[in-house]
Amino acid sequence: MKIIFAQGNPGLQYQNTRHNVGFLALDHFADSAHVSFQQKSKFHADIAELTHDGEKHLLVKPLTFYNETGQSARILSDFYKVSSSDILVIHDDLALPFGTLRTREKGSDAGNNGIKSLNSHLGQEYARIRVGIRTELADRIDSADFVLARFSREEASKLDEELFPKIDELIEKFLSGTHDNTSHYLF
Repeated sequence: MKIIFAQGNPGLQYQNTRHNVGFLALDHFADSAHVSFQQKSKFHADIAELTHDGEKHLLVKPLTFYNETGQSARILSDFYKVSSSDILVIHDDLALPFGTLRTREKGSDAGNNGIKSLNSHLGQEYARIRVGIRTELADRIDSADFVLARFSREEASKLDEELFPKIDELIEKFLSGTHDNTSHYLF
């Protein structure tokens, strides 16, 4: 079993915000895989089950807030006895320009509080897809306001047409065991 874990905040007020790009990406993948999320309160998450090559996998959107997502990840990994190497996290990255995707095998939190929470509960040995969200607007407003702002119509279109299909491919590779751990994509 592998777990695909998205970073984001629950609630309608956070839907389609930059901080929720992980949720948006996982929703796109779930739609293409024809699976739907169900709330699983004991795991503090919305979870969709997927079978890939005869093996069951989980798509997870935690119901804890972004900075506390490690709690949900830990409960799931302990319950299903999944090692950190079988977890892929999709999250926004304010340091990367919008339209950039980077994959990593492991790493530090680099100032991301959600990743800091995951690292404190899981260690640093899980794969990541970092989704760049930085635009010139980030230089003009507070960082918290920027990450909680909604994507522009143009940005949302680019996500749907270019970035999310590429993330779908990266998730498929991870599920197949052929994940490239140090890739950089710019769209």
